[in-house]
Amino acid sequence: MSDPRVERIRKDPRFHQLCQSRSNLAWTLSALVLAIYMAFIFLVAFGGDFMSAPLVAGGVTTVGIAIGVGVILAAIALTAVYVWKANTVFDELNRQLLEGSK
Repeated sequence: MSDPRVERIRKDPRFHQLCQSRSNLAWTLSALVLAIYMAFIFLVAFGGDFMSAPLVAGGVTTVGIAIGVGVILAAIALTAVYVWKANTVFDELNRQLLEGSK
C-alpha cells in the first residue's frame, strides 16, 4: 500500500533537491571533520617535539593540548553549521513539500 501523498512528494523535484543538498552538506562536513582529526593524529604521530612544546615559556600547557581543544571546537562549530542549515533551509523545503502535497 502506497500513500498518494508520499508518492507525490517522492516525485517532486524539490524533494530530490532537498535530499541532494542534505547529502552534499553531510558528506562535506564529515570529510572536514575527518581531515581535522586525521591532521591532529598525524601531528601527534610525527610532530612530537612540536606538540610537546609549552604554549608559553615556563608553562605547563602544551601546543598539543591547545590544538586538541581546537579540534573539539571545530567539530562543535561544524555541527552547529549543520544544525543551522537544517533548521533554516532544510526545514523550509520540508514545509513547502508538505504544504504542496495536501
